[in-house]
Amino acid sequence: MNMPIVNIDAAPEAAAPTISSSSMLVELSVSHWTGRKLDRRASKEVTTQNHATSGVANVNKKLLGDCAELSAVQKFVGNSRNIHYGMTMPWSDTGLRLLPTAQYFKYNEAMTAVQDEFNRLVDNFLDAYDWEITQAQAKLGDLFHRDDYPTIEALRQKFKFRLTYIPLPDAGDFRIDIANEAADEIKEHYVSYYSAQLSNAMNDVWYRTHDVLKRMSERLDYGDNEKKKVFRDSLVENVSEMVELLRVCNVTGSTQMTAMADKLDDALNGVTPDALREDEYLRTETKRAVDEAIAQLPSLDI
Repeated sequence: MNMPIVNIDAAPEAAAPTISSSSMLVELSVSHWTGRKLDRRASKEVTTQNHATSGVANVNKKLLGDCAELSAVQKFVGNSRNIHYGMTMPWSDTGLRLLPTAQYFKYNEAMTAVQDEFNRLVDNFLDAYDWEITQAQAKLGDLFHRDDYPTIEALRQKFKFRLTYIPLPDAGDFRIDIANEAADEIKEHYVSYYSAQLSNAMNDVWYRTHDVLKRMSERLDYGDNEKKKVFRDSLVENVSEMVELLRVCNVTGSTQMTAMADKLDDALNGVTPDALREDEYLRTETKRAVDEAIAQLPSLDI
């Protein structure tokens, strides 16, 4: 006999933060052709010639050698993930990231541009692919085998870029076909998971803030009569971007996070990289304000 469907909303309310209206989950999936392949025959020859046990050495071929067009795609994939990580917060080990709704339009615009550039670089590579195969034959010598190279149509399928936006569920969103006691237990489990993931996401913002501020404090730590420390304009830009992130990522309405953003806003008011380089008093005062901000960060075993 089928058990009745239990509405978990009927279970007692559990104390957990609710951020489903101010955040969503986003998943970035990017894949590309590595251009590498294990040559079993060459691997066997290496181990045999060196009187080694089979399997202790492998010969992995770069099928196109140092192909600039393929390298450009591969490097860009890493950069695209860095942009994705920088604008989102950690959520789960499966790759899902927390995206505040206040950040959505900026994030979507940035990632759309990233996807367009990814597609452009892939097209450049595919246009050069046949020529690169002819060059690879000379580079690889006896290691060259034409069967190692997929067709253009098959190769294109190995390059993918996908963004998936997913609503963030509350514990009460579950509908399952189990008894009330088990339903309550599952809801409590999710509440615990939800709270822990939210805490990790918020802590990640604090860790990033700490790293950016420590960098600024260290680079500003010198007087006019001391050896000047070199820093880029991005030293100030990074803190300004962190202020924005503190605001848009404050999905729990933390007064501490708001106060930190306000404090850093005040500290950077009118501050430019050139002014920091030229004005010892401004440099000293800015460092003092940054050090105060660092001291006010939450205790996260930093």
